[in-house]
Amino acid sequence: MLIAADKFKGSLTAVEVAEHVTAGLRRVLPGLDVAAVPVADGGDGTVAAALAAGFTRHEARVTGPTGTPVTATFALRGDGTAVVEMAEASGLQHLPEGVFAPLTASTYGTGELLRATLDAGARSIVFGVGGSATTDGGAGMLAALGARLLDADGEPIAPGGGPLRELATADLSGLDPRLATTRIVLASDVDNPLTGPKGAPAVYGPQKGASEADVATLDAALAHYAEVLAQAVGPRAADVALAPGAGAAGGIGYGALVALGAVFRPGIEVMLDVLGFAPALARATFVITGEGSLDAQTLHGKAPAGVAAAARAAGLEVAAVCGRLQLMPEALRAAGIRRAYALTDLEPDPARCMAEAGPLLERAAERLARDFLV
Repeated sequence: MLIAADKFKGSLTAVEVAEHVTAGLRRVLPGLDVAAVPVADGGDGTVAAALAAGFTRHEARVTGPTGTPVTATFALRGDGTAVVEMAEASGLQHLPEGVFAPLTASTYGTGELLRATLDAGARSIVFGVGGSATTDGGAGMLAALGARLLDADGEPIAPGGGPLRELATADLSGLDPRLATTRIVLASDVDNPLTGPKGAPAVYGPQKGASEADVATLDAALAHYAEVLAQAVGPRAADVALAPGAGAAGGIGYGALVALGAVFRPGIEVMLDVLGFAPALARATFVITGEGSLDAQTLHGKAPAGVAAAARAAGLEVAAVCGRLQLMPEALRAAGIRRAYALTDLEPDPARCMAEAGPLLERAAERLARDFLV
C-alpha cells in the first residue's frame, strides 16, 4: 500500500496525513505493508515534503515581502539538489497581520534565499512558486542576486510591482555567476502568462489585495518591465512573457525564466521525480492519494491528479482521501481515482472537521480499507 498524499491545508501536513491514514488502515488489517511518500506540487508544503524524503533542513534569515526580516527554510540533498519554496521568503503568511501590499511587496527575500542555497552547495534547484504576496515579476529576486534595476536618475527602483513603471535600465551583468552553472527548475501548477487578461495581475492580483486600479497599474508596470528587460536580454524577453509559468507567483516565474535560465515543469511532475515516487510506485499494489480539498483545481496539475495519472499508467488502482469533496464520481474516474473519502462525510461542521482532522482521517481510512482491501 503506497500513500502519496499532499497536506490538508490548515490542519495536517502531508506527513501527518500519511501517519493517520496508516493508523486507520492497520486497524482493519494490522499486518498491512504500508509505504509513504508525502508529496507536494511546488506550492506551500514542498520543502516539508522534501525534508520527509530525507533532504537536510537549512535556514536563512532573509527580507520578507514588506521588508521585515523572516526566517526561511530550504531543503538540500547530498548530491547538490535543493528544494526552495518562494513562499518561505515572500509568501502571504509573512504579511504583517495579514495587511496586503499589492503594489509594494517584493521578492527580494526570495533572491536572498536562492543565494543562501547556492552558498550551501546547491547546484540543481527545484524552485517551487506559489502562495506569494508579491506581483513584482521577480524584480526583487533579481536585485538580490546582483541585477541592477535603475530609474531614469540611475537610482535603484523602489520595491514592488508598482515602481516597475519607473524602470529605465536593467543591467543583469552582475548576477551571481554561480547561476550560470546551476540548473533551476521552475516548479508550478500555474501556466498563466505575465500580463493580459490571464496574466499575473488580473488573475491573482485580487487575491493579494489589488483593487481594479491596482491591477491595471501592475499590468502596465510588468509590461514595461518586460520591455526594459528586452534591452538587456534581447527579443526573447517578449516571448518568455507569454510562456507558460511566466505569470506564476506574481510574475516571479518570468524573472526566473528570462534572467536565471530556469526551465518550467509542472510542479507535481518535478516533485514526484525528486521525492523518489517511481521506485515506491514500482513496489506498490494499491495507491492512496489526497489533499485538503478535491475540487476542479485538483484536476489542473495538483498533487493528487499527478499521483493518480502515474499510478494509472502503472496499472494500479487509486483511492483518495480529502477534507471536502467537490468532484462528481465521473470526474474522479476520469482522473484515475476510483473513489474518494471526505472528512465532511463524517463531520459536516467545517470547523470541527479541521480541528479533528486526524481522528476523522483514520475513520475514513478504515472505511477505505473495508471497501478495497478486505
